[in-house]
Amino acid sequence: MRIGELAERAGVSARTLRYYESRGLLPARRAVNGYRVYGDEDLRLVEQIRTLQDFGFGLEETRPFVECLRAGHPSGDACPASLDVYRAKLAEMDALIERLRTVRDEVAGHLMRAEAELSGGPEPRCELEAGT
Repeated sequence: MRIGELAERAGVSARTLRYYESRGLLPARRAVNGYRVYGDEDLRLVEQIRTLQDFGFGLEETRPFVECLRAGHPSGDACPASLDVYRAKLAEMDALIERLRTVRDEVAGHLMRAEAELSGGPEPRCELEAGT
């Protein structure tokens, strides 16, 4: 298939496919007439990249999965290097979740203090209220 068909089937732009090619993630095979040609295995590569990017993986983080597929494995996560990327991404996500929990607790504490101050005495006039 040519680049337009692959782009359509994969749900990406031809520009994206050329970018993947420039980064070495998508093989650059050419027909005699110079047009790029792709097979179903290339569609699998692009689908793997897109799925991982949808999960928040950076383009370089997809490389071990692509290489695993290109080596003939049935899935991109059938290789030890791919599992290492999964582990690193999970650790990154866990750290982000913990940071969000900390920030959430801080915001909740500020809210509780502000509500307590408001309920403890006459309500101060807020100059930012509408209609003042």
